Amino acid sequence: MIEEIQRLIEEYSRWLKEGTSLKQIDDWVQVTTPYLDRHNDHLQFYVRSEDGGYLLTDDGYVIEDLRRTGCDVDTPKRKELLQLTLNGFGIELKDHELITKARPETFSQRKHNFVQAMLAVNDLFYLAEPHVASVFLEDVQAWMDLAGIRYTPRIKLPGRSGYDHMFDFIVPRSRERPERLIKTINRPSRDSAETAAFAWIDVREMREPNTSAYALLNDTEREPGTPVIEALTTYGIHPVPWSRRDTVREELAA
Repeated sequence: MIEEIQRLIEEYSRWLKEGTSLKQIDDWVQVTTPYLDRHNDHLQFYVRSEDGGYLLTDDGYVIEDLRRTGCDVDTPKRKELLQLTLNGFGIELKDHELITKARPETFSQRKHNFVQAMLAVNDLFYLAEPHVASVFLEDVQAWMDLAGIRYTPRIKLPGRSGYDHMFDFIVPRSRERPERLIKTINRPSRDSAETAAFAWIDVREMREPNTSAYALLNDTEREPGTPVIEALTTYGIHPVPWSRRDTVREELAA
């Protein structure tokens, strides 16, 4: 099993390295990643040297893109959720621009956190206001409260690779059930599923024996495709479409 997990981590690292390209723009370096945004464009950010370290920024892309599609992130509840998400990754918000700073020895981890924060914010608010009344993560939390599911929200866990990974909820073990980790995926895609899968395979050996993982998938607008389900199940994550959430209520509440 260790050899299998090591191979998967190495494959992910190779995919990340081979899919990343750099371009010099004045005193900035544009970093293009293999991750896709909601328009199926490759996610980009910018880096420059500053005070013996590095400044990373999205140049305001994530928030501005949401605004252009009619998604208001300035309501009190969404501002609170946005700040909570960014705090979990250690990312600052300055005039709608996502930024973080890194030293040479912390650059790899900070860059990882920065890209994950961009993906998380994009996923949280990707539907425009005319189409949704609330944020999916809020809906999940409200359902868990109503179902009597004990949890701790927004937990960052270390993985064998040295990277930290954010999980939306952790349900502690009980006499009936082992520990359970939960990821919410607002916009199910092969890319988001594989990102969740890497987080799970990277942290599971660091967790308690028999810890299990779940992915709650927003199927309000469309059904998750077969590639999404297969990517999750292949790596031992239980995919749960939101419309079928009650099928796992008892096992999460136990």
